[in-house]
Amino acid sequence: MTIQECYQQFGGDFDEVKKRLPNEILIKKYIAKFLDDSSFSDLCIAMEEGSRERSFRAVHTLKGVCSNLSLNKLMLSASKLTEILRANAEKIPEEAEPIFEEVRRDYELTVNAIRTYLDSDNK
Repeated sequence: MTIQECYQQFGGDFDEVKKRLPNEILIKKYIAKFLDDSSFSDLCIAMEEGSRERSFRAVHTLKGVCSNLSLNKLMLSASKLTEILRANAEKIPEEAEPIFEEVRRDYELTVNAIRTYLDSDNK
């Protein structure tokens, strides 16, 4: 699998990330680091605990990381959840749950594609 195919598989924009990171070595380095980013796991914990504020911070961070790496599909679902959680409320709004599940699916798709790419690139 090429890096371009990886981006295609998870709904990213390879041409856009090349504007920020001008060579494939840097792109590979940073998408590999994405696997170590704790934003998604922080989001899962905060959602489970019902903390709107911590959920907002985690998904907002995830959205930013995705934006910088042009992980567009995941960035868009994270952006939707960010806006739902932005409201100054004590509790997580009910409509956040299905969007959180969309973020989870998009995250898993992205991570699986990155792992497949990294595994195939190391052979």
